[in-house]
Formats: sequence, C-alpha cells, structure tokens
Amino acid sequence: MYSRVISGAVEGMEGQLVEVEADLGNGLPVFEMVGYLASEVKEAKERVRTALKNQGYVLPPKKITVNLSPADLRKSGSIYDLPVAVAVLIAGGLIPPPEEPILFLGELRLDGTLKQVQGVLPVLLTAQKEGIRICIVPEGNQMEGSVAEGIFCIGISSLKEAGQFLTEFRNAKNRVLLLEEWQKRHHCSVKKENIWDELDFCEIKGQILAKRAIEIAVSGHHNLLMIGPPGSGKTALAKRIPTIMPELTKKERLELTRIYSVKGLLEEGRAVTKRPFRAPHHTISSSAMAGGGKNAQPGEVSLADKGVLFLDEFPEYKKEVLEIMRQPLEEGKIVLSRNKRTCVYPADFLLAAAMNPCSCGYYPDRSRCSCNESQIRRYQQKISGPLLDRIDLTVRVDALSYEELRTAKEGETSGQIRERVERVRERQRIRFQAEPYDVNARIDSKGLETFCRLSKEAEQKFQIWFQKSGLSARGYVRILKVARTIADMDEADLIEEKHLLEAFAYRTGVGE
Repeated sequence: MYSRVISGAVEGMEGQLVEVEADLGNGLPVFEMVGYLASEVKEAKERVRTALKNQGYVLPPKKITVNLSPADLRKSGSIYDLPVAVAVLIAGGLIPPPEEPILFLGELRLDGTLKQVQGVLPVLLTAQKEGIRICIVPEGNQMEGSVAEGIFCIGISSLKEAGQFLTEFRNAKNRVLLLEEWQKRHHCSVKKENIWDELDFCEIKGQILAKRAIEIAVSGHHNLLMIGPPGSGKTALAKRIPTIMPELTKKERLELTRIYSVKGLLEEGRAVTKRPFRAPHHTISSSAMAGGGKNAQPGEVSLADKGVLFLDEFPEYKKEVLEIMRQPLEEGKIVLSRNKRTCVYPADFLLAAAMNPCSCGYYPDRSRCSCNESQIRRYQQKISGPLLDRIDLTVRVDALSYEELRTAKEGETSGQIRERVERVRERQRIRFQAEPYDVNARIDSKGLETFCRLSKEAEQKFQIWFQKSGLSARGYVRILKVARTIADMDEADLIEEKHLLEAFAYRTGVGE
C-alpha cells in the first residue's frame, strides 16, 4: 500500500514543505529511505523501526520504501522521524489516513516518545501560507508553534498519540471542537515575565556623557563605540542598553522567534519577548559571527537582530570577523552563499563596541600608560577606516575618581530614559510611515534631502566644519542622521547649529 504525509525543512530562515511517501510492497522485508538524505535522516529508519515495535505496532513482513520529496533538497536533522513513522503506519493500514493535509514534525526516541526539535516555527509559517491548518509536533514545541496564527498546533508526547489523534479526527462529528480539545492537552500556560532586565542605568554612577551618547544611539538606532581605560564601566553601560530600548513589536517578536527556532535556542519553547544582547568573545570565528555552515545556521549578527551586539576589546577581534560587519551595518541583513545556495539572514542590530585607547589601556594618562606612539598607533589601526566610518557615535568613558564614586547621586532609571526613547521613536515612526524604514539611522540618500533639513545658521556652520574636518561622504551622511536624532530629542523640526555641534563632537576619531 501507498501513503503520503506532509513534513517540512528549513532553508536559511525559510521553511519548505516536504512530502514523505511510504510504500509497502512485496519483496524482502527491508526498510529503504531515499531523497537526498543526510546521515542523521538515513538513521531514522532504525529509530522508527524500534519505536514502532516499542509502541506495540507490528508491521507486515514487506519491503518498506520511503521517499522524501523534493529530491533536490538536502534533508538534514531529526525532524522527519514522526512523519516517516506515520507514513509507514498509514501504508501498513495500522492507522487511518488524514482526510485533509496535516503537517508532522518530530524526533522519536527508541521507546516511541517524542523529543523537541528545532526549526518548527519557519515550517509552520510556510504551512500556514499553503493553507494547511493542522500541525502535529512534540509537546515541547507546542508553545513555539502557537506563535503562528491561524493554525492548530497540537503537541503530542508519543507515536501512539499520533495514531489516536488520526483515528479520533476521522470519526469526529465536530472536528474544530476536537482540534481545540487536543490543543489543550499538552498546552502550557505562558508565565508572565518581566521583559526588562534586572539591570538598570540608575546603578551606573556618573558617566553623564556616555549615558547621553547611549540614549542618542538607541533613539535613532545608531552604532556606538566607547573608548576608555579598564574598569571605567564600558561593559556595565553596554549591558544596560537593552533596558532602554522600546518593547518588541509583534512583527519583531515573530522574526526573532524564527531565528532562535532555527538555531534551537528557544527557552522552554517560548517565543522571544526580550531584545537580545549578544556579546561574543573576541576569539569568535568569521563563520560563527556571520552564520552559514553545512546546515545553514544563523550567526551572532542574526542572533542579535532587533537587539544589541556588544563587541568588547574591539581591536582584538580578527580582521576578517570585523570586516564581516560591513554589510549588516549598512543593510540590516547578511547574505551568504554556500554550496549553490544563497541564504539571507536578518541582522538589524545596534552595534555597541568598546575598546581601550591603547594596548595597556591608559593612554593619554602618561603617568600610567607605558606605550610609545608607534604602539598606540598600531593598536588603534587594527580597526579599519571603512569600519570606523560606519560607527555613528564615539564617546570617551573615563574612570571615575574616588570622590565621584562616593558622592555621586543615583541617576535616572532605565524606565525614565526608555520613556524619552519611545517618544523619539514614535516621532520617527510617524515621519517615516510612507518609507521602507522607521529610524533615522536607515534614512536613504533621497530621505536626507527631505527629512534632514538644516536651519540657515546650521547650513553655514556645517559647510565650514565639513571643509576643516576633511569628512568623507559617509561621515557627512552619518553626522546628518545623528543630528536629526538629537533634533528629534529636542522635538525640533529643523536641525539647528547646536544639534550639528553635538553630532560632530561624537564623531571624534579613535585616539583623537
């Protein structure tokens, strides 16, 4: 007998439907699987055979052939165990076939119970577009699957439950009611969590200039570089950046959950609700930063999407790793070509980098700095000019004195700063509602003329400053965008001289 069920695969960030066909025919009792399979998929036949036996199913002594289609798509991972088992059971007449398309995803243990798998959400979203309304997944993936609207995501704990569901579904008079009942069986109520971290900006004493730069950076989604000696608080400041960022929108939560689903990093199968903060060590490889690989996994630049990518000890990263940052910093995505495939990963993050001014960390304090001019220059030149050109704000973070540490009053809370940031972001959202972007950092060349208008006095000053500073074209554009954000924070329609002056102050180069 012949049967066919639907499963899925993940290509980059997108799901793709896969047909799992099974045929039981005359011949030697062997189990064959075809369809451009990775080794872990080929091993599924042993897991399936043992799981069927331990769940009490007895297959007839026939030749079993399973095909995963399309044949030109490489199938990898353990997501196909459940659909293969269900297809074989239907072909053997042991459970009834579904009367409408049902998506099956899941890995089998040898005892026939199901394990949580990764990459469920992208497949469900594709199934939803194709008009499939029912999906059977391991119970550990049900909460993740419920993010996809308009589809019944039913979690099951064993292969026996899959057979039981298909039997009840075939005989049900009210199938919608049955689907709702099954959906509640293993559904876990989502615990209400505080989406804001326990860290708070009020815990940071002093550093008024750095806090101001961070607020500007978050308000306009500008990249930031902090320069200062060891122990001055650069890392502490960076860790608190997500606490002043606006709450994730529904669209952003869905995109982030897809990324973390593909990577298998969802905590207890829950959707992502907080903006990510990623801080990879400076020994990270270029493939780990960018993503890709044999099975096309997102890298750190994608895991930081809609959040913060913090690079501490900025000059210590390998040159090829830093140069990878150019495309995502400009476009908010990264395009990778691997093995005749092109994968596009979201990478719209806020870059927060930190570095010492020299290898010992104490320049320009000559009472503590032991580096000569050549060593200082060599250390700072580890970061290329084109990459520095893509950083909008550079701020000095100096060590606090004993008196400042002892007497400094508690500063503003993250909540207070976040309220101002949200007002500025809302102002930008309204301004750019007809544009493909919604923050100042993404203004295109056409938008510069429309949205970054200068007052007469600012126009005159800008021309003088531009000629004296020797700015590049990219530097000119970056200053205008930062000045636009500072003007928004003052609720000003035109960019004034004071806004330009502050933007120029944050354009100070490394070591100057």
